[in-house]
Amino acid sequence: MIGFVLGVEDLADTRFALSPVTETVLSLRVLRDPGLSVLHLPWRRSVLGGLGALDAGLLMSLVGDRLTLPDFLTPRPAGFAGAFEEELAVVRRTAPGVVRRDLLAAHVPGPLPRVLRDATAGDDEAVVRLRDAICDLLRRYWGLAIEPAWPRMRLLLEADMTYRARQLALGGARLLFADMHPNLRWHDGVVHIDKMIGAHRVEASGRGLLLVPSVFAHKPAPPAGPDEPPMLVYPSRGVATLWAPVPAAGASALVSLIGASRARLLGLLEEPLATGELARRVGVTPSAVSQHLRVLFAAGLVTRARNGRQVLYRRSDLGDRLAGGHRLSPT
Repeated sequence: MIGFVLGVEDLADTRFALSPVTETVLSLRVLRDPGLSVLHLPWRRSVLGGLGALDAGLLMSLVGDRLTLPDFLTPRPAGFAGAFEEELAVVRRTAPGVVRRDLLAAHVPGPLPRVLRDATAGDDEAVVRLRDAICDLLRRYWGLAIEPAWPRMRLLLEADMTYRARQLALGGARLLFADMHPNLRWHDGVVHIDKMIGAHRVEASGRGLLLVPSVFAHKPAPPAGPDEPPMLVYPSRGVATLWAPVPAAGASALVSLIGASRARLLGLLEEPLATGELARRVGVTPSAVSQHLRVLFAAGLVTRARNGRQVLYRRSDLGDRLAGGHRLSPT
């Protein structure tokens, strides 16, 4: 069992983050063991064909026999949603001694795979070359396996964080962790993570707790070592819907479902547009457009973001699926 001991200040500093590097590294476990999650088999089938261009031996050597991973490959996110390259730069700065330690820890009690053994047994320069080769390989693997699906994955992960934030607001830490995973429980100021290979308690001591929802995590995944700050990667809600094919809705069906005006707006929002521009294109008043956009946003069919003095709207992933690629005429 691993425990995170949280004080009042740590609870106040509990936050969420997304990590594209963590998702990339965790996905290697699904490639290594297809029985880990049947939900990801469609993704796995789509990726396997492209692995021939990569050093699959080195890639798979990063996963231990017990499906453990080196901690240095999943660095603590510095912000809410860092870019993949920013996080990979953190990995590339890992000290050789830490790289060696974490690779060995991921494979205990067994020996290191041959592709890792010679470099880790050598001097620091050999470890640095291995670290950089791993980073270069992960960048190529990200572009092949994760980056094309990352927009959909991110929307799903953000939806999970919204749900968790509501749980925290309604019932505090106890409700936040109540349905996160059966292996997780909150009791007397400690987050207990059961059925772990390691067994230690980590005093947060003012460092807070970082919660990272994950598509590819099949159970809670804290850092393997007790020296790392408290961070918990946990399985996101809604993963079962991520790879499932969704029938495209025809234009007439969409109009019947949400109405002609909202269907026209949804059809236009394959690109970010402001309320005034939408009103001009569909030939109605901005106030009428705003009313429809509020409904579409509340239903999760559009997203919005401020750009200077304007608010731009765009179809969400759910909106894309509902629209089915149909761009409806504004007339």
